[in-house]
Amino acid sequence: QVQLVESGGGLVQAGGSLRLSCAASGRTASSYTMGWFRQAPGKDRDFVAASSRNGVSASYADSVKGRFTISRDNAKNTVYLQMNSLKPVDTAVYYCAASNGGLRVGRRIDEYDYWGQGTQVTVSS
Repeated sequence: QVQLVESGGGLVQAGGSLRLSCAASGRTASSYTMGWFRQAPGKDRDFVAASSRNGVSASYADSVKGRFTISRDNAKNTVYLQMNSLKPVDTAVYYCAASNGGLRVGRRIDEYDYWGQGTQVTVSS
């Protein structure tokens, strides 16, 4: 089992940048595919990005491709989401998640087994 804690959220102006961090404790993060999801008020939780166990493969939602980058430092048991060129539509609670699903870099919520508590990102226009 793994526990996940996100940090790094906040308020930023449109066009700005933020870096989210997800610290894993318990079982080592390298045992899991790691993903980021987000949920805006009144909307479903959506996939943002995911990284394979070794960090070699990544997958992104079309809406963030070219602006967001997922990375991981398995030695520090931490996953990051670098968010550039932020837009007001990126405003949401961002969740870190871990998947036991082997080598697959999943994009579906039901592929993830553990979740953090979320961190708020607000982008002002």
